[in-house]
Amino acid sequence: MPFDCRRFDIYRKVPKDLTQPTYTGAIISVCCCLFILFLFLSELTGFIATEIVNELYVDDPDKDSGGKIEVNLNISLPNLHCELVGLDIQDEMGRHEVGHIDNSMKIPLNNGDGCRFEGHFSINKVPGNFHVSTHSATAQPQNPDMTHVIHKLSFGDKLQVHNVHGAFNALEGADKLSSNPLASHDYILKIVPTVYEDMSGKQRYSYQYTVANKEYVAYSHTGRIIPAIWFRYDLSPITVKYTERRQPLYRFITSICAIIGGTFTVAGILDSCIFTASEAWKKIQLGKMQ
Repeated sequence: MPFDCRRFDIYRKVPKDLTQPTYTGAIISVCCCLFILFLFLSELTGFIATEIVNELYVDDPDKDSGGKIEVNLNISLPNLHCELVGLDIQDEMGRHEVGHIDNSMKIPLNNGDGCRFEGHFSINKVPGNFHVSTHSATAQPQNPDMTHVIHKLSFGDKLQVHNVHGAFNALEGADKLSSNPLASHDYILKIVPTVYEDMSGKQRYSYQYTVANKEYVAYSHTGRIIPAIWFRYDLSPITVKYTERRQPLYRFITSICAIIGGTFTVAGILDSCIFTASEAWKKIQLGKMQ
């Protein structure tokens, strides 16, 4: 018996009784096309757009930094002269620097009665602190006023990514103008290393941080009040990584095929049910008329 390859034809022609055009079928077809178009555009938007995936792991991500973290500080002290303002840095590795001046700038405020300090410096990746005070001044003032506003305190590279929300500048806008002028301020920071990897694989290293603060009046060994603004920090061993990626092409194609096939299958079933019910109703009506 000769082998007939036509038996493997899965695209056989539809019987003529199933191809009868109807107004209901036309309406369903139009609705299906609109529905498919809507789902296609939704899938296309999702395919074009990127998504941000985050993960946590224990590691030091920026091993090429030499164990340093870049810090950006911008703070205004409206009631303290610029010649009295200084930045001191110290940590558990033995660093103790009074009056740090590299990459820093002092801008007079309120006709010279106040000062805005802007500094860019590095700290070691160990617990420590940096503080704004009058410690480096040649002559200590009688009543230094440490009321202040923090405009910016950030660590590492600047990240401005729409889908990444984090505490990269948690102290922005911190206003202590109504505090006790002679009070010291302690900001306790927990710094969390953060990595952002874009579509090209390029990585940027930044740091988020949480903050708690307290105010108190501090006295020196001579009984004199010497206020300061302290930023005490410690590093978290947990690293947060954000990875930018796009939906794979094969998943997009699979979704489109599923949308088209599924929609037409459901529409065919719906049209068949309506057509069958309509024919049955016509037969019932003819029977009543006879």
